[in-house]
Amino acid sequence: MADVSKPRAKQPSSPAKTAYLVLYNFASAVAWSVVLGRAVSVCAVRGPQFVPFAVGEWTRWTQTMAGMEVLHSLLGVVRAPLLTTIMQVASRFILVWGIVYPFSHLAQSPFYTSMLVAWSITEVIRYSYFALTLSGFQPRFLTWLRYNTFFVLYPLGISSECALLWLATEPAGQRSELAKWVLYTVLLVYIPGSYTLYTYMMSQRRKVLRDLKAKDQRAS
Repeated sequence: MADVSKPRAKQPSSPAKTAYLVLYNFASAVAWSVVLGRAVSVCAVRGPQFVPFAVGEWTRWTQTMAGMEVLHSLLGVVRAPLLTTIMQVASRFILVWGIVYPFSHLAQSPFYTSMLVAWSITEVIRYSYFALTLSGFQPRFLTWLRYNTFFVLYPLGISSECALLWLATEPAGQRSELAKWVLYTVLLVYIPGSYTLYTYMMSQRRKVLRDLKAKDQRAS
């Protein structure tokens, strides 16, 4: 599922914790920038079928690094709902490790490239937003991007993910009938899961925009 529902990290009291979170978010923003740059450039020059050869492994390990966010939420390093975080991370782990890794030919589909574009743009914005916020900066344009681009990126990402899951049902069924039905179940879970994540992001957007409006009124 599109990873668009992470709330703002709570300002930690420890300078060491702040430094760690800034470094983590900065490194993640850079890593996803590489995914975006490679995916777009290779797709434009050679076509989507060549994208996985250029960025597939990098994407897999970049997304694996995001598993740290479950620990961050579990340990209270950031103020993020644990269940929401697990849903986000698990859905992407299923795609990179459970779908694209064993059925590598599916990555040559245009849906893989569109999924990477949606993921990487979302993550570059999100991680940059957190890194700058924790550093004491909060550019208004980045806040606007953070809480508005998901209107486009969310349906792009979710539809691409579902398409890959659907395409995987046939090769998975050739290996195991159970595997095929597991994928059907995952697709069904996407319906309430997507609604939960989307409505959560909408509530975060309303809260942030309300706070910005109040800040502008106080300033005037």
